[in-house]
Amino acid sequence: MDPDWWRDAVVYQVYPRSFADSDADGLGDLRGVISRVDYLRSLGIDAVWLSPFYPSPLADGGYDVVDYRDVDSRLGTLADLDDLIEALHEAGIRLIIDIVPNHSSSEHPWFRAALASPRGSEERERYVFMEGAGADGSEPPSDWQSHFGGSAWERTPDGQFYLHLFAEEQPDFNWSHPDVRKEFLAILGFWSDRGVDGFRIDVAHTLVKDLAHPLRSQPTIDSLLPEDGSDPLYDRDELHQIYREWRELFDRYDPPRMAVAEAWVPASRRVRYASPESLGQAFNFDLLRAPWDAAAFAEIIARNLRFADEAHSSSTWVLSNHDVVRHATRYALPDGADLDAWLLEGRPLSPAQALQGDRRARAAAMLVLALPGSVYLYQGEELGLHEVSEIGIQDLQDPIWRRSEGRQKGRDGCRVPLPWTAAGRSFGFGANGSHLPQPRWFASHAADVEERDPGSMLSLYRSAIALRRLLRTEGGVSGLPAVRRDGDLVVIEREGGLTSVTNFSSEPVRWSHGGRVLLSSSDLTSEPTIPGETTVWFGELHESSIAEEAGS
Repeated sequence: MDPDWWRDAVVYQVYPRSFADSDADGLGDLRGVISRVDYLRSLGIDAVWLSPFYPSPLADGGYDVVDYRDVDSRLGTLADLDDLIEALHEAGIRLIIDIVPNHSSSEHPWFRAALASPRGSEERERYVFMEGAGADGSEPPSDWQSHFGGSAWERTPDGQFYLHLFAEEQPDFNWSHPDVRKEFLAILGFWSDRGVDGFRIDVAHTLVKDLAHPLRSQPTIDSLLPEDGSDPLYDRDELHQIYREWRELFDRYDPPRMAVAEAWVPASRRVRYASPESLGQAFNFDLLRAPWDAAAFAEIIARNLRFADEAHSSSTWVLSNHDVVRHATRYALPDGADLDAWLLEGRPLSPAQALQGDRRARAAAMLVLALPGSVYLYQGEELGLHEVSEIGIQDLQDPIWRRSEGRQKGRDGCRVPLPWTAAGRSFGFGANGSHLPQPRWFASHAADVEERDPGSMLSLYRSAIALRRLLRTEGGVSGLPAVRRDGDLVVIEREGGLTSVTNFSSEPVRWSHGGRVLLSSSDLTSEPTIPGETTVWFGELHESSIAEEAGS
């Protein structure tokens, strides 16, 4: 087996609670994922990234874990997970799972034991417990803030405080404690032994904190992190000793297990997470924040290709995931729009906005699929799903709504269960409704509708992924590309004969190129003109090769 399969993989993120429901309880499950393996194979992906499936009270969508070696009974069993691994492997698809090492659930046996134990006990040392500030110790130990709003400290009945950088139901582990380090090595080995091919490391930049007294101030969480690793909470240099130990474990397997860091750090700092001695790959989230602008995209692409090369890794390209407003919607709204304010309004996009978002999303998908490195797709983007802004306050599940005291609606809008069929109570998601309400406009984006339409977003993704594979195998496309901007055009030139041209303007632009058109994100009316908000691939592949790959 190819040990470097992950370097150019197309990875599809499955958020299991919203993917497919096999038992009619309104919640997606592992048997539901198994039922859609043929769909995943037809999409042409190389791997599935499965978001948390562990036992959890769901205070934060499964990222509050009670048991790291089991499956939530609402989602299935360990046997179901074994069956999923087997089904995916038979389809030629590898499996990456989420590991959540910064925090557990407050229902985790370790944390329950900590609350039941006295100050200074071994049980409490596995987490971050501290005495309060102020004359009577009733004030939080520092000004540290939770990502979900409010203080990052919660007081216990006996008067101490514990740290939670996310919800209060997610206490942070103390990674200076040997029990924590040993436990996670054992967890990674447990899943690797079951056949899991890789791991996505949740908030990989947060594990180690500077807990020296007095605690340093860190009043904001949204400012750009420093380039020198000096922040008290994030991106600490000490992290990389932990990840070196993990890499030693991963490399004992054949092929070695891959890992990718979710690390919201400056691009220059991602190199350390992506090095061969560390996790091996790190998410590049720059496009999640980028405006629809040729200069911004060209700079981000060139910079991240350079950093990945320095790390002896490969870059990652991400347009959407379970934590951000879907990119088809971001591209439909004006640059710089306040997404939180738009969500709070609860109004769907206008038809004109939705059409523009669709055009740009199609062009962006083809642009990133033309690049070397891994492309991480989020479930439903291949259907052109927009963010669901219409969810009523009474139906919100994300703790951000509560923690922000109603200032932010949260991430439920990108986590709404998928539409598989145009008909049915939950558009084919399950036989008895869905855990988040689906809008009526989902019917036109259902998979069974798009499968019949050669011009649909789904058809475009299938064609682009198939051509990407063909260009890599038959065309010999390899190496770092030339990336340049020509006015409103971003041009990617790959060794082996692929040229991708994206027109970021709303007007057609003339383009002269010797290669034949392999694929376009919108209809071409006249050559050599590239329509507005369109990506076109040029190359020299034979017609028979393209037809054979598309048919497979």
